[in-house]
Amino acid sequence: MNTPARRSQPDKPAPRRGGGGGGAGGAGGRKPAQPGGRTPQAGAKSGGAKPARDWRDYDPFADPNEEGVRLQKVLAQAGVGSRRVSEDLIAAGRVEVDGEIVRHQGMRVDPETAVIRVDGMRISTAEGIVHFAFNKPVGVVSAMDDPDRPNLGDYVRSRNERLFHVGRLDVDTEGLILLTNDGELAHRLAHPSYEIRKVYRAQVYGVIPRDLGKRLREGIDLEDGLARVDHFRLLDSVGKNALVEITIHEGRNRIVRRIMDAVGLPVRGLVRTKFGPISLGDQKPERLRPLNKEEVGAVYKAVGL
Repeated sequence: MNTPARRSQPDKPAPRRGGGGGGAGGAGGRKPAQPGGRTPQAGAKSGGAKPARDWRDYDPFADPNEEGVRLQKVLAQAGVGSRRVSEDLIAAGRVEVDGEIVRHQGMRVDPETAVIRVDGMRISTAEGIVHFAFNKPVGVVSAMDDPDRPNLGDYVRSRNERLFHVGRLDVDTEGLILLTNDGELAHRLAHPSYEIRKVYRAQVYGVIPRDLGKRLREGIDLEDGLARVDHFRLLDSVGKNALVEITIHEGRNRIVRRIMDAVGLPVRGLVRTKFGPISLGDQKPERLRPLNKEEVGAVYKAVGL
């Protein structure tokens, strides 16, 4: 077999005097190794220019954007699970960032702006964002400050966040109010276009007509317009005292009391038991509790965030 002729090689330059030409660091006139054992990259400019990245710096999972925080760390800090659990969720394709499914572990995100979902449910990742459910007692004003009366702000004076209250209740009504420092979320929850449903339990005086639910769903004329309920249910009745459940998405002032007055069933006691996807449960009056991650995700979903 014919062997191709070898190209003639240029003569190697003579070793520099004192350069240690026979050593590993000086063969062929190489520059000595830098501290840490790495040699400068070929073509690197002198004069303090940043050398190209060494192959030993290469991370096959690194995101080209070196700013931000690793996704698995953000998930862990948001309470989704440990970093290991978060990595498993990413590998399984159960995590979305800004609408795109993520499968590699090195992605970096900005927790303040990224929209992150796990199994389709948004998680809250912005630093310092809080969400609370509060059971407002009778006699407390639905305001964060009032010079003369007990108010919601009295129960969160020790907190540093500027909290917004969502879901105003009159002084004589007990029940669920949400508190958050996410201004956009608070705005959407309160805006009538999102039609967030609220559930009330009312103690009323009088005999409940059989067709009352139908009448309430069709609408009751009030002085400021027609008012409809989404759902009505009789829970209990003893003589002329009844306990009813009313679901409504309107937010007009004292709307439940005014509707029941209009049909001849004055309200003697009123409690809001649900606001959107959040339930009061057995939470006692005056108690403040943080929403869990499932509840936070459900609230964001309810308003399209």
